[in-house]
Amino acid sequence: MKTNNRHHKERTFCQVMICFVTIPFLLQACAQEAKIGVSNLRGEFMENPIGIDIDSPSLSWEIDANIRGVKQTGYHILVASSLEKLNADEGDLWDSKLVRSEKSTNVSYNGKPLESRATCYWKVKTTTNLGPSDWSQPARWIMAFTNNEDWKATWIGLDRSFPGDILKGKTRLAARYFRKEFQNEEKIDKAMLYISGLGLYKVHLNGEKIGDQVLSPTPTDYTKSVKYNTFDVTDFLATGDNAIGVVLGNGRFFNMRTIEDDSFPPLPPTQNYGYPKMILQLEIFYADGSQQTVVSDDSWKVTANGPIIANNEFDGEEYDARKEMTGWSDAGFDDYNWLKVDLTNAPRGNLEAQLNPNIKIMETLSPQSISEPKPGVYVLDMGQNMVGWVSMKVNGNAGEQVKLRFAEVLNDDGTVYMGNIRNARVTDVYTLKGAENEFWEPSFTYHGFRYVEVTGYPGVPTVKDFEGKVIYDEMETVGHFETSDSTINQIYKNAYWGIRGNYRGMPTDCPQRDEKMGWLGDRATGSHGESFIFNNHNLYAKWLDDIEEAQTEEGSIPDVAPAYWRNYNDNMTWPGAYLIIANMLYEQFGDDRPIIKHYDSMKKWMKYMRDNFMEENIMPRDLYGDWCMPPESPEMIHSADPARRTDGILLGTSFYYHMLCLLEKFALLQNKTDEATDFSNQAALVKEAYNSRFFNKETAQYSNNTVTANLVSLRFGLVPEGFGERVFSNIVDKTMNEFNGHVSTGLVGIQWLMRGLSDHGRGDIAYKIATNRDYPSWGYMIENGATTIWELWNGNTADPTMNSHNHVMLLGDLIVWFYEYLAGIQNLSGSIGFRDIHMQPYVVDGLDYVTASHHSMQGLIKSAWRKNENSFEWDITIPGNSSAVVYIPAKEMKQITETGDNISKARGIKFLRQEKEFFVFEVGSGDYRFKVVD
Repeated sequence: MKTNNRHHKERTFCQVMICFVTIPFLLQACAQEAKIGVSNLRGEFMENPIGIDIDSPSLSWEIDANIRGVKQTGYHILVASSLEKLNADEGDLWDSKLVRSEKSTNVSYNGKPLESRATCYWKVKTTTNLGPSDWSQPARWIMAFTNNEDWKATWIGLDRSFPGDILKGKTRLAARYFRKEFQNEEKIDKAMLYISGLGLYKVHLNGEKIGDQVLSPTPTDYTKSVKYNTFDVTDFLATGDNAIGVVLGNGRFFNMRTIEDDSFPPLPPTQNYGYPKMILQLEIFYADGSQQTVVSDDSWKVTANGPIIANNEFDGEEYDARKEMTGWSDAGFDDYNWLKVDLTNAPRGNLEAQLNPNIKIMETLSPQSISEPKPGVYVLDMGQNMVGWVSMKVNGNAGEQVKLRFAEVLNDDGTVYMGNIRNARVTDVYTLKGAENEFWEPSFTYHGFRYVEVTGYPGVPTVKDFEGKVIYDEMETVGHFETSDSTINQIYKNAYWGIRGNYRGMPTDCPQRDEKMGWLGDRATGSHGESFIFNNHNLYAKWLDDIEEAQTEEGSIPDVAPAYWRNYNDNMTWPGAYLIIANMLYEQFGDDRPIIKHYDSMKKWMKYMRDNFMEENIMPRDLYGDWCMPPESPEMIHSADPARRTDGILLGTSFYYHMLCLLEKFALLQNKTDEATDFSNQAALVKEAYNSRFFNKETAQYSNNTVTANLVSLRFGLVPEGFGERVFSNIVDKTMNEFNGHVSTGLVGIQWLMRGLSDHGRGDIAYKIATNRDYPSWGYMIENGATTIWELWNGNTADPTMNSHNHVMLLGDLIVWFYEYLAGIQNLSGSIGFRDIHMQPYVVDGLDYVTASHHSMQGLIKSAWRKNENSFEWDITIPGNSSAVVYIPAKEMKQITETGDNISKARGIKFLRQEKEFFVFEVGSGDYRFKVVD
C-alpha cells in the first residue's frame, strides 16, 4: 500500500491490511486520524477462508500511512472462538500479548490447539514509531477436519467400465453421475459440505451448482495425497426434501493413455489410479443444537448413462444433450433405473484439505473473427493463444453434431494446423437435443488454442455464438510492467498469457498436446519471475509437496511431478528446481516453511546422488543438456554441433555445487551449523575438482566455451578469484561476435543470462537480446504472430513433434530482469519478502520510460522512471514497514530534487554514499518523486 507526504502535514493516518496467509478474506474499515484500520486485504490467493487443516496457520497484515517512514515496533494478535468474544477483546484461543517485533508477515498462530470445524475470529493492533494503533476490524478462518476420524463417509464409485468406455490406447470414459436424497425439517444454523471427487467433480444441491471452481480438486499423486474442498452450503438447503448430485470426470485419475498407445514420438503411459470415485460429507447444524450428517455410502445411486459420454484432458469432451436427465440433482427425480453404487477402496493417499486455490474461469474472450476456409468448415480466431474452452450457442435438430477442434496456428490455406498437437484429439463434440437456443460448454477437459475449427454447425455460425473461457488457478495479479519499447511490452504480454495458461493446480509445460505435465526444469528460475506478476505462493508450495511425494524411498527425484509419467532419470538440472523454488518462496514471500518442511527430503536426494553417481567430486549426471538452445539449422529441434552443446558433466557438477550452497543456506536458516559446515566443505571439494577438470586458466574458458558453460560457472560462484572478468569477456565475445548479439542458450543458460550480463555492466547487451526481432529471440516469435512464448526459439520451422506455441521455459530470468533491473524493484541483499528493497533501475539507451508495480507481502511497491535529453524523473512508492536503498543516476547531488525541493532538504531521506554514476540514499515508506536535471 502506498504512503504519501502531501504538503508535509504532520497528522498521522495509519492503516493495517490483515492477511490470513493460507486462506485470505476481504475486509473493509473506516480509518480515522492517528488510528490503524484495515483495508484491501492481501493474502496468498483470493479465496474464502474456509476449510483448512493446518495446526499453525500463518497471519500477515500490511501497514499503510500517509506520512513517511512508518515502521512497526510491535504487534498484538487476538484469536477468539466467537465474534462476541473478539469484540470484547477476549482472545480465548490465542492472546499473543504485545510482541516487540517488526515482523508483519508470516506470523504463526501460537494458541490453543485448533479443533475441527472451529471458526476462528482474529484481529491485530500494532505499535509503530508513530505511536500505537487501534484494533483492526475482525477477520476469520474456518477449520476443516483436523484428523481422519472426523470422516464418517466412505468412498463410493462405479468401479467398472460402462458400454462405450475404451480402456486401452486413447482411453475414453463416460462421466459418472451420483445422487442421494435426504430430509431436512429443522431450522438450519449452518451447513458445511466436504468433498473430494476424483479425478474431477461438480457438486449440486437441489439443482444448484456449488462453488465457482472448475476442474477441481487440485491434481496430486493420489497414492500419496488426496485433496478435499469445503463449502458453506447453508443457503442451498430447503425445508423438506433435498437432494445432492455429483458428477465425476476422469482428470488425472483415470489414465488418459496406456502402454498400447501408438503415439509419435512414443510417450510413456500416464498413471492409472482406477475408476473415478468420491467421498462426501454434509454436516447440517440446527438452531436447536441438533445435527444431521449426510455421507457417501451404499445408499447412493449412480449412472454413467448421462450426457457426458466421454471426457479426456488430451482428447476433449463429448456431450449428448439428448441424454440429459432433467432434474437429476433435485429431490423427487426418478432414479429407478440407476445403479447401486460400489463401495470402493480409498485411493491410498492421505485425505487432506486443499490449501492452494482451485481453478476458475478468470476471464472471458470474444472471438475476433470467423472464416470459412473450406465449405462447411469454419475457423474461429480468438485473437489470443489461450487456455480453457469455448462455450457455444446453437439451434438445430436433435441428433445433429457440432465438432470443435482446437489449434494454436493455421495452415497457409486457413485451416487449423494440427502437427504440433501430436496424438491428442483435442476435439469437443456436442450432439443437439433439438431445443431452442441450446447453450453448452465442457466440464472436464481444457485446451490450449487460439483457433477453433467448427464443423457440423447448423446454419452459419457467427462470432456471437461463441465465447472463450480463460481458466487458471485463482490467484491475484500482483504485478504491472510497461515500457516505451513495444517489443518488450508484447513479450511481457505473451509471458503473462503463457504463465497463467500453464497454471493447472501444478505448473505445466504446455496446455495443448498429449502432455500437459509438471516438468521441474521448466519452472526453476521462471517461478521467480512469475512471482512478480502473480501471487503464486500457494501453488508453488503445493508443488513442492508434489515433488517430495514423488521421491522414491532411495531418494531419487523425478523430472515430472506429480509423477504421472515415471521419469526418474537422476539428472541434476531438472530436480534442482526443488531447492531453487523453495529458495524463491523464502526470498520473495518471506516464507521459510517450505524449506523447513522439505529440508530432509532435499538432503536425501543429494545424498542419493552423491552415493550413487559422484566420481572424484564430479557429478556426471545430466540428461537434457542446455535444452532447446538455438540449433544450427531451422528444421532441427536440438543442435548436433558439439561447439554449441554444453557439456552435460559440467552442468551436472555445477548444479550439484549450487545445490550444496543452497543447502548450506537452508541449514544456517535452521541453526544447523554442523550440517552447514559439512555442505560448505563438500562444496569446496566440488569447486576444486570442477575447475581442475573444466577450467582453462590460459583462455579463462570453461569446457568448450559456450555461453552457458561460462555463465553458470560465473553465476554459481565457481570461477577462481581474479578470473571473473576474463570469463565474462568470453561470454560477451561469444554473444556479440559468434551469435551477433543474440541468445545462444537453452533452458539452462537462459535462467541466468539477463542478470549475468547486467551485473557485469553489460545491460546494453541484455537490452539488445530482449528487443531483437530476428532469429533467435523472443521478438522473433512476435514477428511470426506469437501471442504466448514458444517451446523452441525456432518454433515456426522445427519438427512439429516438439514445437508447442505455449511454453514458458525459455523465458528464463527475463521477467526477473524486467522487474529487478529495468524497473529496479528487488529485495536488498540479505532481505526477504521485500522488507528491505534495492531500487536501482537500469536506464539503458533505447528506453524512454519504465512503469512497474509489484504488490509484495509488505504492500505495494512502485517504480516509474522517465528520461529525456535534459532530465531523469523517478516516482517510487515504498510500502509501510519497509525501507529501500535507492540509486539515483546523477553527476552531482545538487542536480537532484525530491518533490520540488533540493534532496538535502527532503524529509525521510538519508544519504549513504556515492557509487560510480549513482548517488545512493536510504528512504522509509512513502511516496517519493525524484528529478535529476542536467
